[in-house]
Amino acid sequence: MTAPAPRVVIIGHVEWVTHALGNLPDRGHIADLHDPWCEPAGGGGVAAVAAARLGAHVTLVTAFGDDPTGSESRRILKDRGVSVVASRATGPQTPVLTIIEPGGERTIMVVGPRMQARATDLGETDLFATADAVYYTGEDPALLRLARQAQHLVVSGRRLADVTAAGIVADVIVASANDPEESPAALPSELIPGAVVMTNGAAGGSIKSHGAAVRRYAPTVQAAPIVDSYGCGDSFAAGLTVGLARGLNIDDAVAVAAAAGGLCSTWRGGLGPL
Repeated sequence: MTAPAPRVVIIGHVEWVTHALGNLPDRGHIADLHDPWCEPAGGGGVAAVAAARLGAHVTLVTAFGDDPTGSESRRILKDRGVSVVASRATGPQTPVLTIIEPGGERTIMVVGPRMQARATDLGETDLFATADAVYYTGEDPALLRLARQAQHLVVSGRRLADVTAAGIVADVIVASANDPEESPAALPSELIPGAVVMTNGAAGGSIKSHGAAVRRYAPTVQAAPIVDSYGCGDSFAAGLTVGLARGLNIDDAVAVAAAAGGLCSTWRGGLGPL
């Protein structure tokens, strides 16, 4: 008998991203980019589509602009199997330009503030209480407190200030080992999560469960070459969240995450092929 699809909620932003190939210019110079194309990506959009690809029933809690790119973002994400709970923001969907250099390294330029959902946008809801797992990369401590109702809560290392403001204990914080601002060591002792997963790209990463020694995890070896590193971290977080939602232990959930993150590197952009 097939197990039911886990219920996963992703809280995060959607951006209208133009991906182009080229090289970063020297200061004051001009860069000639080529092969541009656009998609609704960003931390929330990429994670939601990655979770749906892994077979989860996904709800994305976000905000959309009131321009055509906002409407198109909603449509494309729904076409990818993502249910959307979104507020309507004033102005265009946040525009982003990414430059992908030979070898797959990406540079991201965000123009304007990210559009995020707020707890006050939702009203009364049992969305989080009935979720098997939530991944939070939002920007509202009140919404993070609501998300804590889920069976499992994964929080981006970029949102440590929200963890402190909300006063909640996450099950897992997933952060980049290459960004000191994402280090959970800055959290108050009473808010130390159940586990901290530090990612280090193609080198793998580490897992530190509360009260246990740090252990390494290996990266997934991809048969295809690295094309674009955009969205790999968000796909990793989605895989981790889906793994926990399926009842896996942290090590096995990280294995799912590493596979999802590695797979994302084999295509251009964040959402990947249909």
